Amino acid sequence: MTVPNTSGTGTTGRRHRVREEALAEILRTGRRLLVEEGPSAVTLRAIAREMGMTAPGLYRYHASHRDLIQALTSHLYEELAAALTEARERRPAAEPGQRLREACRELRRWALAHPREFGLLFAKPVTDADTAPGSAAHDPSWRFGSVLLELMVQLWQRGDVRAPAGLDPAWLAQLEEVREHLDGEPVPLEILYVFVSCWARLYGAVAVEVFGHLDFALTDPGPLFEHTLDGILTELGEPAR
Repeated sequence: MTVPNTSGTGTTGRRHRVREEALAEILRTGRRLLVEEGPSAVTLRAIAREMGMTAPGLYRYHASHRDLIQALTSHLYEELAAALTEARERRPAAEPGQRLREACRELRRWALAHPREFGLLFAKPVTDADTAPGSAAHDPSWRFGSVLLELMVQLWQRGDVRAPAGLDPAWLAQLEEVREHLDGEPVPLEILYVFVSCWARLYGAVAVEVFGHLDFALTDPGPLFEHTLDGILTELGEPAR
């Protein structure tokens, strides 16, 4: 009987495990630097120093600053998508509007708990955090967006979303990429415009609070957020609470 030669299998497995552990530590260190010192502190040299490595040694894991920031950005989008999904699934039998409300509230909670991370994703203080097609963070960013977008599509399928009249078809053509990320029945571009408009309002309501731009007027912006969320859901055809 011939015994398979597996002498290299254990070594390969250990190497893979060691590499994965190092990559996870790099992300943890980069995130800590982001939170404690800001986005400009997240550099290969700084992370190597914090981990007791040489800067050239870190290049075995990330070939460039862009590669590092893309990995961190992707990780944060995945975390945010998981948080929104968990919030949505707390009410699995609820109407899509109620589930969307929970996901939107979770976006605000996550952003307020992680302002520096939120800023990296949505304010893009460093150019390497982009999510353009072809970048490593592109698909994770869409996984986050799909949590909200799929619920909006369900509201449209219910028949209550109304598209505004008089929209320029040439302008609406920009939304084709959004439609490419949707499965199932094609959503009219006019409806996608409504979705994007609602996202802009939601993002604005969260960002203006996270970045402290309501401090001059409000000590508790929560009610304003809820009022904005009511308006968004009304636009999506969700009956008033």
